[in-house]
Amino acid sequence: MKISFRQRCAMSRHPSVAATWLLTLTFASLSGAISFNSIPDADLDTSQLGRVGVAGDFSGISLYQFEGQTEQPFNTNGSEQLLTRLPNGLFVSLLEADASIQTMCMFQGQVILGGNFTGLGGVQSPGIASFNPNTSEVTPIANLSGQVNSLLCDDSAGKVYVGGSFRTADSTNAITWLSSKSWASLPFAGFNGPVNSITKAPSGHIIFGGSFTGLGNTSTPRTPDGQVINLSTATIEADQGTSAAGFSDPKNIVCKTGGIDGAGNTWLLQDNTPGAWRATFNFGFEPTKLRLWNTHQDGRGTRTWRFTAQPINGIMNFTYIDPATNQNLSCTSECPLSNDSSVKFQDFHFVNRVGMNAFRIDVSAWYGDGGGLDGIQLFEDDIFAFAINDFNEPSCANTSTPSTATTTGPWTVTQSGQSNSQYLSAQLSKPVASDAASVIFYPDIKESGDYIIKLYTPGCRQDNTCLSRGQISVSGNLTATGANRTMDPMILYQTNEFDKYDQLYIGSVDASSSSFRPSIMMTPVPDQSQSIPGNNFIMVAQRVGFELINSTGGLNGLFEYDPSRATVDTSDFSSSAFIKLGSSFSNNSAVTSLIANNDRTYVGGNFTSDDVHNIVAIDDSGKTVALDGGLNGEVLSMYMDGNQLFVGGRFNDTQDGSTTGLANVAVYDSSTNAWTPLGAGVDGTVTSIVPTTLNLSNSATEDVITLTGHFTHLLAFGSNEVVESPGFAVWVKSQSNWLQNLDTPIPFLTGILSTSLGVSDNETLYAGSISSQILQANGAATLSNGFGNFPIRIQAPASVSSGSASNFSKRASLVNSTDTVAGVIAGAFYEDNGMNVTVLGGHFIANASNGSTIYNLAFIDGADSNTVTGLGPEISEDSVFLSLALQDDNLYAGGRVNGTVQGSSINGILSYSLSSKSFNTQPPPLAGDNIVVTSVNVRPNTGDVYVGGSFDRAGSLPCPSVCLFSTGSSQWNRPGFELGGDVNCMMWSSNSVLLAGGNLTINETSVFLASYDASGARWSEFSGASELPGPVSALTAANSDRNQVWVAGTESNGSTYLMKYDGSSWKSAGVALDQSTVVSSLQMFTITGSHDSSDLIASNQVLLITGSIGIPGFGTASSAIFNGTTIRPYALTSNVDSTTGSIARIFVQKENFFTSSGGGMPLVFVALIGLAISLGLMVLIVLAGLALDRYRKKREGYIPAPTSMFDRGSGMQRIPPAELLHSLNEGRPGAPHV
Repeated sequence: MKISFRQRCAMSRHPSVAATWLLTLTFASLSGAISFNSIPDADLDTSQLGRVGVAGDFSGISLYQFEGQTEQPFNTNGSEQLLTRLPNGLFVSLLEADASIQTMCMFQGQVILGGNFTGLGGVQSPGIASFNPNTSEVTPIANLSGQVNSLLCDDSAGKVYVGGSFRTADSTNAITWLSSKSWASLPFAGFNGPVNSITKAPSGHIIFGGSFTGLGNTSTPRTPDGQVINLSTATIEADQGTSAAGFSDPKNIVCKTGGIDGAGNTWLLQDNTPGAWRATFNFGFEPTKLRLWNTHQDGRGTRTWRFTAQPINGIMNFTYIDPATNQNLSCTSECPLSNDSSVKFQDFHFVNRVGMNAFRIDVSAWYGDGGGLDGIQLFEDDIFAFAINDFNEPSCANTSTPSTATTTGPWTVTQSGQSNSQYLSAQLSKPVASDAASVIFYPDIKESGDYIIKLYTPGCRQDNTCLSRGQISVSGNLTATGANRTMDPMILYQTNEFDKYDQLYIGSVDASSSSFRPSIMMTPVPDQSQSIPGNNFIMVAQRVGFELINSTGGLNGLFEYDPSRATVDTSDFSSSAFIKLGSSFSNNSAVTSLIANNDRTYVGGNFTSDDVHNIVAIDDSGKTVALDGGLNGEVLSMYMDGNQLFVGGRFNDTQDGSTTGLANVAVYDSSTNAWTPLGAGVDGTVTSIVPTTLNLSNSATEDVITLTGHFTHLLAFGSNEVVESPGFAVWVKSQSNWLQNLDTPIPFLTGILSTSLGVSDNETLYAGSISSQILQANGAATLSNGFGNFPIRIQAPASVSSGSASNFSKRASLVNSTDTVAGVIAGAFYEDNGMNVTVLGGHFIANASNGSTIYNLAFIDGADSNTVTGLGPEISEDSVFLSLALQDDNLYAGGRVNGTVQGSSINGILSYSLSSKSFNTQPPPLAGDNIVVTSVNVRPNTGDVYVGGSFDRAGSLPCPSVCLFSTGSSQWNRPGFELGGDVNCMMWSSNSVLLAGGNLTINETSVFLASYDASGARWSEFSGASELPGPVSALTAANSDRNQVWVAGTESNGSTYLMKYDGSSWKSAGVALDQSTVVSSLQMFTITGSHDSSDLIASNQVLLITGSIGIPGFGTASSAIFNGTTIRPYALTSNVDSTTGSIARIFVQKENFFTSSGGGMPLVFVALIGLAISLGLMVLIVLAGLALDRYRKKREGYIPAPTSMFDRGSGMQRIPPAELLHSLNEGRPGAPHV
């Protein structure tokens, strides 16, 4: 598909954006499996309209050209997507993840993805999955629990090295995935801390970097079976229990450790009858030991039994010590219980660790008259503290520090669903305060040591809270003394679709005691209004786990593994240059990023030694390369491009202070061994660096570098000022400048890019969440075969927050929502008298050509080198302009406008002279409770300005809803006395008839569309308007005679309607729009092509709808086209604050909407040509008649009369009257015969 965007606007010197930014298709298809269908051109004919502008609340705008294009903003809830690029260069999602995708690699034709997600493309895939590029199928890689930070695919070896914070098989934090689709542990079974990065060194050895101090795995406590499972809150039942009083309740034996027989202490079966004791829990567990007390009541007792775990319905195997022989024995279905009264209890150890949430003990044989028990206890090694205290250790656990939790806030218990246990949920009203709710977990730590702490979060799918969940803050107190006694707060997302855990901490934890309890606290992150829709925030709390770890030691963030060796010799660590380098780092160091090229391996992170700081390299001979001493802060991300190493993190200079401008991002050139800045850097942390390509001219594509992080601005350098760039920036290498600083149309890009993967030489996948549009344009754009820029820099006002600004497109009534309006709402062109002025009005801030700040109303003088000016301080900066109208060279601008001009108050509307660039004498101010002007219209061929909106008076004149300002007399006049209510929109349907739509009244009767006859000065309800289901918010002429009209509005149930009056009756458009739809304007357009004709719209016309249009099955579009039968997106917009944009209206220089380039001749010329043709036909008819008459006469023998001028009187004989009269009575003789 050829996409042509040629700029025709005389005001801008720049070419249109599509000629300058058709990004190269970096991913047209993967093996032909993924294709993108192009959308037919809309074919709007703008050739007869002069200049055309688009006004709205947006930061980027695109035509809808390919299936897959959307207005979807980038995610702010931690979730990401697998992305590719459309042929027009925009990013498009291939599949959704419920959290971040942190790493990717190609393995035997499959894309392996790793991250902290639990679901990928709707498929449960905790931490890792494969994506088939030929079928787009996602296949989980099962049995891994946790987070994957790094992948290294080695096709030749048939394995994928996986590193992160996880447990699978018998390995922790590192393992391999084989081509046989199975896990294979490395010879060292992982690390005692997370792995952040993996690379292959030039030697072929595999290098692991992370936050570990040794090889190893989790270990069991020195005192096993130390945690007591709570049976007291379980549902306890029995089968075939006795009916004897005091012995029938199966709960008798719970929390009874004394082994005392008797009523209330013993549970018995019926005489000589097998039976069962059952327990069901609201949480899951993996028991390691069962302790039973046999009864001796009346000579009774249990002889043999079996233990069945649920829900697997499996009979468990045990080992035990026979009290009679002291031998270690095993049992399964008939485990024995001693009848010796001196044996207080017996312990049975589970052979296999099996998860369960219920079990039953079946008594199959007994002593005496029947079986029974005096007590039961279950133990586990796992150390958990649950948010629901019923799941924590019971009071009878014989410990002074049982696990427990304390809560504040409106917590309620939520059923477990697919999760491990029930959990707590808190519904908090927005904006959320940090102290609105909290949970503090207190585990029962039996011994001090190094622990991995994990926070478990149930998935949001099962309770349908994914849209309402957000971020929490987690902190902790872990040791009684020492430098690291507290855990720094962590921000975590709870938007996971399926169950997950987050690794909070690895390090020392003190044992619980009467003087100190380790604790973990979770609270909500405050506010979060932008990222969470609706009015409420949902926070969940389930459990915290502590795992004791054991390791070899001897490492410090780096490990070198030789895959050719089957074993790892820990005594040989000193022979590795990488391990030796790590051992030189200070304690608590971490390696975050590794990159290798042909001769070096670069190591970045948070570490220091005598010679290196935070970044270093090791060459292929094992020599350390100090990289000019390193950087003075943490390195988080690296990307290698030839000899240039791009580095991002948290730093501002080299370690020796020799290179300034390295604010959180820098480039190291290995050929010169020198650091250089990217501009002057950014004002916050850079977390990831990802390359991509752009085409910024008509030449070949260029490589660019994208940065993602916690920054808000690009710092000033050279002649470039500080530029706002929240969290995302693009460095154009060929220009040595940021994309935002280039003096050319540029694309709109914002969001997150985490990583990329080159599938082939010309195919690339990306991970992240990106909002992209073809053109970056703030609030206004030109339209001429594509979108272009007005020569003005506009931004949203500081008084409108990012969260509220987006509400403009979701407003119910413009009259009641001016506080949330942002962007450009109206525009106008003026080109008479040698002038060339573009006027933009709304609620925005712009830069004037003289360096001053413009608020809300801007003028671009095309006749004066596109000089940009605005109003002076006379008008309030809080004003909002909603409608503009031109009467000669006078501008009338209405809205929520306040100020004082030349001592006169302004309220609702102002008058400004474009020729003198000064205020006119102002109309007396409007008055009322809520003064808003929504529509200003000049009556055709007059100087009368009609103003509509919400007001009661104009000056001292009672003049509600619509008022007439006569420019000749400079006075307000009331047009009729019948109208009241709020006007949303107006239009002239003829030179004397004005239509007004809104929530109106005529003589106290509610109407939604009113008609005013200026000749009779009277309001009436528009014909048939009682059929309209709600207030009209937008209207436009439906034909050139303007006697037909389209209207849009809101029904009483909040849905949007679209209807047409065809001159005799109202007809519905018959299209369904999403409930969120808001229509800002309607406009008919002639098209250069054609479509199937319908009763509503001719085949050469379409209706353009602007606002925020919710199209079922598509989502929102800022403008859409309706052809009489179907509706389709036309233009899509985005905002920089992760919200969708909206288009307020299209404004034009000439309102020739019903003429086209094929027949666009003015009517006067059409009439003249018609008249000339008619005259020509008349002449031809006359000439033909004369010719026929001459022929007839000649045929009948007529000869011409004599023409000589002789004296006729002398030769004339007198004829007697009788003879003359006689001849008249005779018939005409026949034709003469020859």
